[in-house]
Amino acid sequence: MAPTTDPSPPTAAVPGARTGADAVTSRAFAAVLFDLDGTLVDSSQAILRSWTTWAVEAEVTAEQIAAAHGHGRPAAEIVAELVGPDDVARAIARIDELETADVADVVLLPGVAEALAALPPQRWAVVTSCGAQLAAARLRAGGVPQPSALVTFDDVERGKPDPACFLLGAERLGVDPAHCLVVEDAPAGLSAARAAGCATLAVRTTHPQGPLDADLVVDRLTAVRLVTGPDGVRVSLV
Repeated sequence: MAPTTDPSPPTAAVPGARTGADAVTSRAFAAVLFDLDGTLVDSSQAILRSWTTWAVEAEVTAEQIAAAHGHGRPAAEIVAELVGPDDVARAIARIDELETADVADVVLLPGVAEALAALPPQRWAVVTSCGAQLAAARLRAGGVPQPSALVTFDDVERGKPDPACFLLGAERLGVDPAHCLVVEDAPAGLSAARAAGCATLAVRTTHPQGPLDADLVVDRLTAVRLVTGPDGVRVSLV
């Protein structure tokens, strides 16, 4: 499928700043910060099974889960909107148990292997709303190379759309977040990336329809090519 740019205007309005796809394809980046689920790996069926099992056990309806707009957000924050305060810790533990055990069909998404192979270890990180244990399980299951920098929900006080996770990812790589490209599939993650001052590349793996507020939107990572040179990482459309 042909890549498409998001029709919505960019959020930044800095005079002289690059906007739209140009903000991604006309510059070099110090590093690339990747989301995990829906960006590097397809874990959608595992997530659906785990949350459905928990919802049945907890007597939470599908409509309640949908209303929480949970994709891309930490499980702990979603659960806090669905159960009473006394039940939150138990619910989080159960969901974590279910998700960590259910990784058999978690697979690498198209274009990911090529993108990561083009990046030296110091040029990329994984920034996820998963906890550390779940992130490790899905990285292993999907065959994602061990990142030199990994930020999980366990590392921050507030999850996406708060920018803290991406700011920490850039810090762990020793780069300015303004010189980073974030690759994301979810609105919450894109909001966090923009708030951190990063350029944004969205993939339509989990949101095939409707606007995604990113500098560049493509169907899959197969639509772009990453190349590392002396000035950093450059992105071009295929």
